Amino acid sequence: MRKDVRILLVGEPKVGKTSLIMSLVSEEFPDEVPLRAEEITIPADVTPERVPTHIVDYSEAEQSEEQLYQEISKANVICIVYSVNNKKSIEKVTSHWIPLINDRTDKDSRVPLILVGNKSDLVEHSSMETILPIMNQYQDIETCVECSAKNLKNISELFYYAQKAVLHPTGPLYCPEDKELKPSCIKALTRIFKVSDLDNDGILNDNELNFFQRTCFNTPLAPQALEDVKNVVRRNMNDGVKDNGLTLKGFLFLHTLFIQRGRHETTWTVLRRFGYDDDLELTQEYLFPIIKIPPDCTTELNHNAYLFLQSVFDKHDKDRDCALSPEEVKDLFKVFPYMPWGPDVNNTVCTNDQGWITYQGYLSQWTLTTYLDVQRSLEYLGYLGYSIIYEQESQAAAITVTRNKRIDLQKKQTQRSVFRCNVLGARGSGKSGFLQAFLGRNLQRQRRIREDHKSFYAISTTYVYGQEKYLLLHEVMPDFDFLSESDLACDVVCLVYDVNNPRSFEYAAKVYKQYFIDSKTPCVLIAAKSDLHEVRQHYSLMPHDFCRKHKLHPPQPFTCNTTDAPGKEIYTRLTTMAMYPHARLRCICACNRCTFCLCQNLLKLELLSNIKAQIRRVVLNRHMAQADLKNSTFWLRASVGATVFAVLGFAVYRALVKQR
Repeated sequence: MRKDVRILLVGEPKVGKTSLIMSLVSEEFPDEVPLRAEEITIPADVTPERVPTHIVDYSEAEQSEEQLYQEISKANVICIVYSVNNKKSIEKVTSHWIPLINDRTDKDSRVPLILVGNKSDLVEHSSMETILPIMNQYQDIETCVECSAKNLKNISELFYYAQKAVLHPTGPLYCPEDKELKPSCIKALTRIFKVSDLDNDGILNDNELNFFQRTCFNTPLAPQALEDVKNVVRRNMNDGVKDNGLTLKGFLFLHTLFIQRGRHETTWTVLRRFGYDDDLELTQEYLFPIIKIPPDCTTELNHNAYLFLQSVFDKHDKDRDCALSPEEVKDLFKVFPYMPWGPDVNNTVCTNDQGWITYQGYLSQWTLTTYLDVQRSLEYLGYLGYSIIYEQESQAAAITVTRNKRIDLQKKQTQRSVFRCNVLGARGSGKSGFLQAFLGRNLQRQRRIREDHKSFYAISTTYVYGQEKYLLLHEVMPDFDFLSESDLACDVVCLVYDVNNPRSFEYAAKVYKQYFIDSKTPCVLIAAKSDLHEVRQHYSLMPHDFCRKHKLHPPQPFTCNTTDAPGKEIYTRLTTMAMYPHARLRCICACNRCTFCLCQNLLKLELLSNIKAQIRRVVLNRHMAQADLKNSTFWLRASVGATVFAVLGFAVYRALVKQR
């Protein structure tokens, strides 16, 4: 809503423009009236809409035409004043003032007009018969008021209507000629209805109506009031109420009725609560709330955001098959002004056998969008009404900004849930196959993917030591001479080469030596297409020797040419490396594969180390907190506590060794 309102009064000389302003301010008719009143500002706390209001007078005797044009351009609403006992002043409304104002304002953003018939105390009849045809002829005219500056009749009402014409205009909502809502208003109210229809059954039941009422007007409806509303709809249309709930047609009818009865503010309150501006477009402030993201930090959805997205999924998964059919996806995005997901999304996340996005795939796509483009994610959550449904100040409340990655490295632990792996390799090395295999697609299924539907991203979940994490794979185009910062910024790097192509490894080796040899980012070599015959690579060092020289893990054999879905062990290992980039512990089983050790000795050593660290912290904290206590009881308790932690730690270690 506007922060202030500027009202301009124009009209023929001697019609009482200045008298109206002075009567409003002093609440009495002035004995002496100047040629022109100075600009008056009414504070927000004394206006009905709580908005500062500026009232500007125009005098032909004191001001030039150029000054008039400037005031017209600055005005939010213009009151054309005429005298009810002067026919010439009425004729001038259409012959002079309305054409003049229209010439000086943009056609697409016309200023609302109010016709003001002053000096009603001098006549016994009304001028409305003359004025109504004029109102019907010009759509910019909001209303007409007859008043008297001398008797103070309708003075406050005049300026209230002027303020209302700015803050709650009729023009964007309603077409008087057709006596129906305008298409843009119907579109906005339809989105509001769908967002408020929490179970997506096409009906607003009593609970949903009460939630809507509380959201927009901060107060619920009494049961009898709810019935009265539905009865009004029932009396006027057959399909406005169904199963004792309000249908979309009934919802639109109610707003039409509000506007026809002069209660525009009701509809505008609803529209503005759901983020709309005066042009019935969602505001930038609503769609893109401010969120600060420091360098080296990432963005993730928090727990409440996932709960909300889960409810949206359940709302549209009508057949309860844990997947969204194309029709269900279209229904979900009906509250959007455009379709946000293209066919490439189906090749970015997990789908079922029919190619429909699964529940896990749906959450993965939202996770990817939030990680790569948080502003777009905020926009999407805005369309879905997150801040309204969850009663938050904005959808920025759905976002978690992770701490700086350098702090994670220093502390050797992270609370992040999304990790990025950039996949590099020469053309034809198997990068795309590596991405699609992560989504459970073998080579046979990958061959069905259309070229124009391919994606350079793949995201799904992996489990690292019992914790669910998202791994985001990004296929980097093979351009050795130019790798951007986004190509290099990641948590782990996959260098893919084709074991059956003698020139494939050279690219991977050069990229590593050029960009990653001195980097702290862990790197892994993937020996793709391992089901084919391995040939000698045309490079000075063979892959195994290269890895040994640069202290990398041995090349990991990989193939997606399988009967069933390819295995996911390699992706779990990549996520582990991303979480613990400096883990270089020697395995108990002496396999020397560190993070890649399938027996998970890394976990055992880490757990044991953590338990020992906890024991040290407990003893140290107690010692510092109670340093003044030197009695034997204190030290006995500290010793017992440390012993208990040590025994528990050893028991956990023995249990893990037995599992191996």
